[in-house]
Amino acid sequence: MPTFREATVAHITLERAGLCRVVLDDGARAYALTQLTGPVSVGDRVVVNTTAVDLALGSGGWHVIHWNLTVGPWSQPGPGHLMKLRYTSLQTDTGAGEEAANSGQAMDVATLRGMPVVAAGVHSQLPVIAAAIAETRPRTRLIYLMTDGAALPLALSDHVALLRDRGLIAATVTAGHAFGGDIEALNVPAGLLLAKQELDADAVVVAMGPGGAGTGSRLGYTALEAAPVLDAAAWLLGTPIACLRCSEADPRPRHQQISHHSLTTLDAIRSTVEVAYPPGIEAPAGDRHRWTAIDPGDPAALLERAGIQVTTMGRGPEQDPLYFAAAAAAGILAARRVRSEP
Repeated sequence: MPTFREATVAHITLERAGLCRVVLDDGARAYALTQLTGPVSVGDRVVVNTTAVDLALGSGGWHVIHWNLTVGPWSQPGPGHLMKLRYTSLQTDTGAGEEAANSGQAMDVATLRGMPVVAAGVHSQLPVIAAAIAETRPRTRLIYLMTDGAALPLALSDHVALLRDRGLIAATVTAGHAFGGDIEALNVPAGLLLAKQELDADAVVVAMGPGGAGTGSRLGYTALEAAPVLDAAAWLLGTPIACLRCSEADPRPRHQQISHHSLTTLDAIRSTVEVAYPPGIEAPAGDRHRWTAIDPGDPAALLERAGIQVTTMGRGPEQDPLYFAAAAAAGILAARRVRSEP
């Protein structure tokens, strides 16, 4: 059950579209999703959800501002009729790209026309894939489609903010109950078509936002969502590409070399997809998917040239080069699969 308490905003440490990070009067960190709460200022009395911190979760460390008592009643008209966070006290009208008459009619007959779609299971793979695409095929118009498998607000992603600042992603789509993208979509297949039709995508990376969960069991992990994502890309006549999760530094045996998450996802896919793999990995014998060996070079140097820093489970490319090499290999393969429009 959730836990709430009251506090006062003492300092504001960061503000960007949709997000305000603050320090409370007792020194605790908190953030407000201003699309849901409205503006927050120093001195405001707020109600915060403390549940994640109280449970010492991996995603904890931050309280979440639930309501601003100082501001009181607040409203912001929405653009359409699609509600996200439906049937909760924070349900909000985000609208949807599918509601536009032209988009809806065009989507009834559209395909992805071979567009590469990379499905990644971990949010930290996104910057590596984006950097590899940009270096392999400069000026590729890359769109990020965020699912609702982990964090729901796009504004929480520091990676996305940095990638947009660096010009490595051109625009964003949020699907399902995820929200805050340049275009809102009801589901991933619709989001893929909107990325192609409305945002002129050359390629799309689909991945959940920050966070994610796993139980240690075969099926109990959120990244399994990559299987239906890749099947949707194949169904819509795109080029589906699976980004492997690999590691040589993770102490858990199930994540060493090719993670069981990736192997289970590949088994769950009903279509045939492309899989890039880096040196140090062997393609499974007899697998029905199309495996391509790609040497991405030094992933640490790739990220340095792109001007971005990325870690996974606290490890950078120097500590776990295989993780970053696998993501870079997927990006290189996607760049090679971009087609010139007729």
